[in-house]
Amino acid sequence: MIGVIDLGIGNLLSLELALEKIGRCSRRVSTPEGIESAGCLVLPGVGSFGYASGILWSSGCGQAVLDAVAGGRKLLGICLGMQLMFEGSEESPGAPGLGLSSGCCSRLPEGRMKVPHMGWDTVEYCDGSTGQAYFVHSFCAREWRGEPAADSEGWCCYGESFLASFRAGPLAGCQFHPERSGEWGLSWLAEVLRC
Repeated sequence: MIGVIDLGIGNLLSLELALEKIGRCSRRVSTPEGIESAGCLVLPGVGSFGYASGILWSSGCGQAVLDAVAGGRKLLGICLGMQLMFEGSEESPGAPGLGLSSGCCSRLPEGRMKVPHMGWDTVEYCDGSTGQAYFVHSFCAREWRGEPAADSEGWCCYGESFLASFRAGPLAGCQFHPERSGEWGLSWLAEVLRC
């Protein structure tokens, strides 16, 4: 059973429908006990890093996620959920992330590109494969620097390159929304959530 961590932010229904389409059972979890009883974990999110961080830690869910990861359970962060896997974000200085990767997320470059980055864009992998994914974000990670090291990284260029997705042992993240990225997104989600 996949535990979809419910911080009260974002549209969880579209993610749940996507999980149903790929044949995966899920349920929402919003307490440490719920996280402890779930199998794989998905941390979705939309909105402010600081607000989400506050809910994550004040509810006890942050520590429960870290305990689950330490026990070898799979964790997928989606959009803001991926950003929360880092130490922090320029968006909310001082608000702690999960610290699964060192470094902080930073704002996309402004100028010739409109921020937020919203809509379809190409994700490129070092093996030459690509995918079309749907993005909605103003902040991003520049690289994965966690343990274990990433064995797969996807990159997107929007003014400059940023980390669009990664896989590192039981950890995975994507800045895009796989549940809104058509058949390619569903295929990516199914591959990552084999648990």
